[in-house]
Amino acid sequence: MKSDLDRLMAVRNLEALVVVSDHDFCPPRDYLTNGAKVTGGLLLKKRGAAPLMIVNSMEIEEAKASELEVLTFYDLGYAELIEALQGDRSRAMLHLWQRALEHEAVPPGRVGIYGTGAANEHIELARELNEMMPAYEFVGESGTTLFDEAAITKDADEIERIKAVADGTNAAIRAVWDYIASHHAQGDTVVDQEGKPLTIGDVKRFIRRALLDHDLEDTGMIFAQGRDAGFPHSRGQDNAPLKTGQAIVFDLFPRQLGGGYHHDMTRTWCIDYAPPAVQQAYDEVMEAFDISLEAYAEPGQPAHTLQDAVLDYLESKGHPTQRSQPGTMNGYVHSLGHGVGLNIHEAPAMSHLRQEDILQVGNVITIEPGVYYPDQGFGVRIEDMLYIDASGQFVTLTDFPKDLILPLKG
Repeated sequence: MKSDLDRLMAVRNLEALVVVSDHDFCPPRDYLTNGAKVTGGLLLKKRGAAPLMIVNSMEIEEAKASELEVLTFYDLGYAELIEALQGDRSRAMLHLWQRALEHEAVPPGRVGIYGTGAANEHIELARELNEMMPAYEFVGESGTTLFDEAAITKDADEIERIKAVADGTNAAIRAVWDYIASHHAQGDTVVDQEGKPLTIGDVKRFIRRALLDHDLEDTGMIFAQGRDAGFPHSRGQDNAPLKTGQAIVFDLFPRQLGGGYHHDMTRTWCIDYAPPAVQQAYDEVMEAFDISLEAYAEPGQPAHTLQDAVLDYLESKGHPTQRSQPGTMNGYVHSLGHGVGLNIHEAPAMSHLRQEDILQVGNVITIEPGVYYPDQGFGVRIEDMLYIDASGQFVTLTDFPKDLILPLKG
């Protein structure tokens, strides 16, 4: 949680952290600025103090939306630096860092560098900063970073942003259900009123437009049919027409437009009817979903215990799993779920291979059991997103029904 940042900085012996970014979306920048839509600049947080934004003067109004202290490059003497250094912008930026640290009275010690941009530039930047300011040690971080740890639990403002994304995602998936249902079948092919086949590409274009109506953007949805649905990360073939009686795995994980928090949900649909093998697999996945929720008792519980319960059940039904047959690509081949936030995959992980993660108040997680049989021509996955509220209870963020059969009405 954001309130943990100073503690996490102390653990890492960081006197300050600086977030660098370019024009692309930068999760650490969004995290510290409450979603302010700025590009570039620096974000400096001294341990024990609120972040300071340093931006191009053209970004000043957008930056003020963060409600943080904001300075422009010119407030720190950038024009004078450029003149004194005969136009050397790289050297001027190094001196700007020095003035920012002085402005915040950051004591000598370690300064963490985070953010996005070209790795080669950051490596050179750290080298030059360490050479220019020997009182500081400018460092990076690998593995589970400070921001990764903070993001494991979300505060109330973050939950509200995530709820808005969830509401828009649920509305968009209702729209695509109705869109498909407005067609009819010609033989086993789904067609429109003129007899033109409805393709997976048509559906994807529809859902992207529907997401925009809710200020959301697609980040690579899965809409996989038949054999493709048997591969968990197959995106589906855009030119393939929709067919009746084939399992469709529809995994939608959009985020706020321009970058921000995500929602993540999956439904499995069969248009008009479901073959017996698909129906049986679906019923068992639904039972596994319910078992995982029943396995949750209270905060502090190891996250893998939910996965363990699902593994026990699906193995009892004869499905191979990554526990019973490591490396299998048939049956239940992935973990039960993961955290979600500014990144689509965050901690905690609900995996039998990750024993250290625990469930806590403020977690936002997915629950997504599934079974996959590409050689039999189908896969099934069901996924909701939930959070653990202040009372320690699961609260669903995905209210779209889990019906398997999508009837055509056109």
